[in-house]
Amino acid sequence: MVKIGMVGFGGIGNVHYDNYKNIDGCKVVAVVCNTAQDKEKAAKFNLAVYDDIASMTANEQIDVIDVCTPTYLHKEHVVESLNCGKHVIVEKPMALCAKDAKEMFDLAAKKNLLLFVGQVVRFTRESEILYEAVKSEKYGKPLDGYFIRLSACPTWSKGGWLFDRKKSGLVPFDLHVHDLDLIISIFGKPRNFTYTSCGRPDAGYKEHYRFNYTLDNLNVTAEAAWFNANYPFKAAWRVYFENAVLENDGKKVTVYEHDKEPFTYNFQEDKAVATEINLPASDMFYRELSHFIECIERGVPSERIHPDEIIEGIKILEKITEEEKPAV
Repeated sequence: MVKIGMVGFGGIGNVHYDNYKNIDGCKVVAVVCNTAQDKEKAAKFNLAVYDDIASMTANEQIDVIDVCTPTYLHKEHVVESLNCGKHVIVEKPMALCAKDAKEMFDLAAKKNLLLFVGQVVRFTRESEILYEAVKSEKYGKPLDGYFIRLSACPTWSKGGWLFDRKKSGLVPFDLHVHDLDLIISIFGKPRNFTYTSCGRPDAGYKEHYRFNYTLDNLNVTAEAAWFNANYPFKAAWRVYFENAVLENDGKKVTVYEHDKEPFTYNFQEDKAVATEINLPASDMFYRELSHFIECIERGVPSERIHPDEIIEGIKILEKITEEEKPAV
């Protein structure tokens, strides 16, 4: 039985906890949290509640610590957890700069501990279909790609930290991190990129982005936004191959070949769990966390989440946020 200690029990922490309840061979035993609401909620679930990681690890038998705190606290909590001798799962984005990400990976390696990053979109069935199509070249080589991840302005952030550039990285690190991670993990490292952005003058940050990535014989465009509108969450992609178009419209994946009738993949999600954040119910967290728990049981790193890919994505996002100026 893999015993889990959680750090942070807000929106994404609740999502992780609800999914762990459906995964065989693991159990959440304790939580570190600092608000009365979260402490009350954890106690209601019969979880031991602590104020800090050191106290939790000193008093509980824990195999892995799952860090679900705001982004700017990730490094502090990951480093402390590793120094306590525990494997670590950390939510995306792992860090707001590549230097911090590398230091965390290096510390885990030095201590012979496992460190997993929650780039959850890699674990959707839609992403797996695209990955297999690209690697197998069953439809020829990819020629062009288009990814979107659009949302109404998030209101679930406690304390407004999500709207502080230094604490969250804003739209690039909160939303676009997912699609950039897919681009890198499926197509490879971009040779160069450009982007445009816009936002209301009084927003204090850019609300909408268009990114253009150039890879070898492939161009990929991506769009990400926190709209000042009652806009439904939307995540989709379309990739043009030499002999087909694959399209994920957010609900299904359809293959359009040049000489055949369109084909739609029919799959049912095993464990679709509702979220309290701006995401629809999905089994991607169940599949991701199940994979991490299996790796911990086997004592092996994930073959699906590679440190160099994570660091490369953060380098690009870091450059974008460094160049950004307040909306004009």
